[in-house]
Amino acid sequence: MPDALLLTLLVAAVAIGWWLGRRERRGSRGDESSTSLSRDYFVGLNYLLNEEPDRAIETFVGALEVNSETIDTHITLGNLFRTRGEADRAVKIHQNLLARPTLTAAQSDQVQLELSRDFLNLGLLDRAERLLQQLIRESSRDEIRHAAKRLLADLFDREGEWQAAFDVAHPTLTRQHDDVRRAAAHWLCELADQERHSASPGLARKHLRQALSVDPRCVRANLLLAAMAQDTGHYRDAIRLLMRIPDQDLEFIPTVLEPLHHAYQLLGDEEGLVAHLEGLLDRAHFTSLIIMLAETQRRRHGIQTAIDLVSEQLNRSPSLGALDYLLDLYQHQQHEHGTPDSRIQLLKQHTHTLLQARPRHRCGRCGFAGEPLHWQCPRCRSWGTTRPITGIEGE
Repeated sequence: MPDALLLTLLVAAVAIGWWLGRRERRGSRGDESSTSLSRDYFVGLNYLLNEEPDRAIETFVGALEVNSETIDTHITLGNLFRTRGEADRAVKIHQNLLARPTLTAAQSDQVQLELSRDFLNLGLLDRAERLLQQLIRESSRDEIRHAAKRLLADLFDREGEWQAAFDVAHPTLTRQHDDVRRAAAHWLCELADQERHSASPGLARKHLRQALSVDPRCVRANLLLAAMAQDTGHYRDAIRLLMRIPDQDLEFIPTVLEPLHHAYQLLGDEEGLVAHLEGLLDRAHFTSLIIMLAETQRRRHGIQTAIDLVSEQLNRSPSLGALDYLLDLYQHQQHEHGTPDSRIQLLKQHTHTLLQARPRHRCGRCGFAGEPLHWQCPRCRSWGTTRPITGIEGE
């Protein structure tokens, strides 16, 4: 049984035991219902100790009548069903609680919030949305309205309703939560990307500037602004925008290199490209940066210049990718001199195979790794947590 689930069940069992103890003290010694309740409680504990959580939960629910003292425990048991992937059973428990006339306003708000989580878990988004909108309008408790807004923003995120998600989250949630702030900037980038491809560049730029005001570290916004500048032939503007990204996050230098190379290429300014790449190399030793600079120097000054550059960088910072490229340079040099070496070819095959198997990006929250850069992690759905992998086998 997962540790978190076991802990929650134990807490619920303690709460139920406490309540049953109070009930028995109030009743007479000959109270048959109290004896039955106590028996059910110990049966539930036995299931729990034998790692049969489903039967334990069922027994605890059956043993515990609903009243003002047991509401929280029923909510906990309902949440346990949802955690175990049985949100339909959680719905039954939470709806049963809502039907009780003895609920206080605070208890009713809490049950409705949990019921909306059940609906979200089941994919019943319309029903969840109605509950959450009602809580935001009518609840007198700030913490409930706050939680409802987070859930509603997440619901709109799932549906791809970027503007609706942003309207719910900004400015209250974006000021208080880093993850919501990152997500909000990406929602605006999503809107801008749609507008860019639907011939609304002015509106797209407005949303991208707003994204940067919400989250100044939003790399994606500057990438999109640079792409739009390139689309209209403003290559110097594109370069200027791309130059902002290393100041936002050095780890995204590899992401900048292709559009940067393209902009300088369209300008016919190879010397400017070299100067820019050398400036970036002073700040960080990324494999793709070393290879791009070495390739540029190879075209300008020959293969030995590229070999010297890569060898020097490998001495500073070992990298499988740079080693693979260096072996490639040695192979070309040997072919030029007519002296191929099978040992170099064998090493090249091994490094190439290792590189083919490695991912390029990884989510810092859940560890999902893959080749492309996902602005929203496909596994945990977090925005802005995926970045280039660095180290000997990475950049």
